[in-house]
Amino acid sequence: MAVINVLAPHVANMIAAGEVVERPGSVVKELMENAADAGARNITVELRGGGATFIRVTDDGCGMAPEDAGTCFLRHATSKIKDELGLETISTMGFRGEALAAIAAVSHVELLARREEDETGTMVTLSGGEMQSIGPAGCPKGSVFTVQDLFYNTPARLKFMKSDRAEGAWCVQTALRVALGRPDISVRCIRDGREEFFTPGDGRPESAVYALLGRDIALSMLSVQGENEGVSVTGFVSSPSVGRGNRAMQFFFVNGRAIRSQSLQAAVEQAYKNTLLVGRFPSCVLYITMSPGAVDVNVHPTKNEVKFSSEKRVFDAVYYSALNALHGREDTVEMHLSRGTEKRLHPAAPAAAPETKMRQTIAPSAETANKVAPAPAAAPAAQMTLELHSPVYTYGKGMTIPAPPRHTAGGAYVRRQEEPPVRPAPRPPAAWEPKTPAAETQAASSEPVRLVGEVLRTYIIAEQGERVLIIDKHAAHERLVFDALKARDREMLSQGLIVPQTWRPDREAREILEENAALLQELGFGLEPYGEEDMILRAVPEALDPAQAIPALEEICEKLKTGSRDLARDGILQTIACKAAIKAGWDTDPLELQVLADKVASGQIKYCPHGRPVAVTLTRRELDKQFSRIV
Repeated sequence: MAVINVLAPHVANMIAAGEVVERPGSVVKELMENAADAGARNITVELRGGGATFIRVTDDGCGMAPEDAGTCFLRHATSKIKDELGLETISTMGFRGEALAAIAAVSHVELLARREEDETGTMVTLSGGEMQSIGPAGCPKGSVFTVQDLFYNTPARLKFMKSDRAEGAWCVQTALRVALGRPDISVRCIRDGREEFFTPGDGRPESAVYALLGRDIALSMLSVQGENEGVSVTGFVSSPSVGRGNRAMQFFFVNGRAIRSQSLQAAVEQAYKNTLLVGRFPSCVLYITMSPGAVDVNVHPTKNEVKFSSEKRVFDAVYYSALNALHGREDTVEMHLSRGTEKRLHPAAPAAAPETKMRQTIAPSAETANKVAPAPAAAPAAQMTLELHSPVYTYGKGMTIPAPPRHTAGGAYVRRQEEPPVRPAPRPPAAWEPKTPAAETQAASSEPVRLVGEVLRTYIIAEQGERVLIIDKHAAHERLVFDALKARDREMLSQGLIVPQTWRPDREAREILEENAALLQELGFGLEPYGEEDMILRAVPEALDPAQAIPALEEICEKLKTGSRDLARDGILQTIACKAAIKAGWDTDPLELQVLADKVASGQIKYCPHGRPVAVTLTRRELDKQFSRIV
């Protein structure tokens, strides 16, 4: 009896569809790229039900002949290449001939297409990859693809779909990436009857950045232009003074194709070394142009990843172009929008309005950017110093943790001084007690801890019996805060903001935050929509410095993408603890250092929430050996 079976063509197509069509956003990407390859100057994307219910992509490209309209849904049917030589110089977005066959295999598809020279167009309908009908129909020049009931015949894939809000946000973000890579095409995206974005298609990258990423991000951008051995880099990078908590606003395009590349991310972030705060990431929109033969796009069915013939050459081109933008240009950069673009983006503006100029003043240097602004001359320095009425925050179940220090106008951190508690003298060991390692460890943990001091404003040096502790104060305090937050059996207390903060997250992040509004409220955030694109922050958790709230929320968005509430909650608590903990480089009160040393020495704290050790222990014997006191 034969064991190996030859699968039917429709089953093979459904398997292949899983590689190309991962979710509704994949359909949007493939159809938009086909429209771009067809020479479209205008593309409209319409979505309903998160894209799973309805997707329609309309373009004014070259259209199709009647015979091509039926053939295009066959596997490996493409107009982009003819033979193996075409794979060496791919200059189009699509070329594999798999996308339309994969989409049709898992949905109901209708195609309307007409060439300019034809009097009538062609309508094709398919269901589950099977042709249902084909015939003449009236339609405008170009193509209209309508995809309905995605994954209706593949329940295994359907059950892994996220909510309509999440899938819809991903579709919009995917359309945004394609539109950002092609500033020469006007793209309109409509979701559930509401316009999400519109680009003018005037060929100016700055117009696309302004229309798609918003005014605030556009204002923070510096122009980039460079070339290295045939690799041209243009676009924009953000000012060092404007960092983000994640990489959501990093966009890379190679010959117009949106790609993901850890190497290019590293090149940009390396250019910001010593100019951007640790844990913050730059924004960028970079267009890399190179010979099609120097880049291999036939790496993955989704074409999101590429390989370069010379990785170092591309890395250097991106690195030095970004570096020159940061350090080799004037401190003030202007971005201009033409009158036509301004009129299309803001129809209500008067026709005779002058050109819009967006000006961003860049911090002169990283040194001054990282310093706290001096207090106004009229305000005495004493009035700018904030003191705590108590050196600790009290959490549920009787647990207390040190409060994070507050910054003063002069850059120092202060805390009200209080006398440390008196500790009982250690009990001398009895002569008969065995001197086993376990006994020595237990005896050491019961001995008092003497604070020796702090080095590099980062590490605590403490002495306990016959051992020396070197403690990372940030990691130790972070764990202390995290354990206290996690032990709470009720909603966290919030501190209301006197002046609420407005924030414009990207569309996907906004959807994630709105979906998890109840969880964020439980953890102490008072966040709500504010207008069509912005959100307003009215309260933050009691342990969190309000200045760290927006960076914390940016990191929280990444953690909420996991989908698991418990994992997401722990991740949020880690972020809150990290932002609330004292930082390396801060001046810290000796009383607080003593509390941390006691907690570490007693064994209550061993690792930070991310798994890093919080302390290194050196015994008397190890030190004596280092100085050759013993052999």
